[in-house]
Amino acid sequence: MPSFDVVSKLEHHEVDNAVDQAKREIATRFDFKDTGTEIEKNQDGIAIRSSSEGRVEGALKVLEDKMVKRKVSLKSLDPQKPQQSGQTWRQLIKLKEGVDMDRAKQIVKAIKDSKMKVQAAIQGDLVRISGKKRDDLQEAIAFLKGQDFGLPLQYVNFRE
Repeated sequence: MPSFDVVSKLEHHEVDNAVDQAKREIATRFDFKDTGTEIEKNQDGIAIRSSSEGRVEGALKVLEDKMVKRKVSLKSLDPQKPQQSGQTWRQLIKLKEGVDMDRAKQIVKAIKDSKMKVQAAIQGDLVRISGKKRDDLQEAIAFLKGQDFGLPLQYVNFRE
């Protein structure tokens, strides 16, 4: 029975490249000069530090621009609220990866409500869609591409 998997994965090397490019641009731009603005990637996500809230927002815009140029979806970024600690402002941008249980249930429900001739099953952090014909699976992919689940979705592991 043909099937494919719906996943949400990040290309971490592209994220690293985007962070490096954003660092370089911030280091050379005049409006960030002497503001102590820094961007770094850590295990929590991406941290932006600067001397003012406006500079943190500006650095986030630079980072988003670099992410788009590297073809990393902005849906995978989850910016938290900027926080002030002493003279420094800090903002954490969490990276979303994998299909969480709530979104997986939304995807399964959307497939079932569409009355297509396919079945959807949640398997960990992915959703497996199977059907009798390849055309039904291609129709399901087209349907899912038209929906917005708040995550960048990829359709992988297509099997006959």
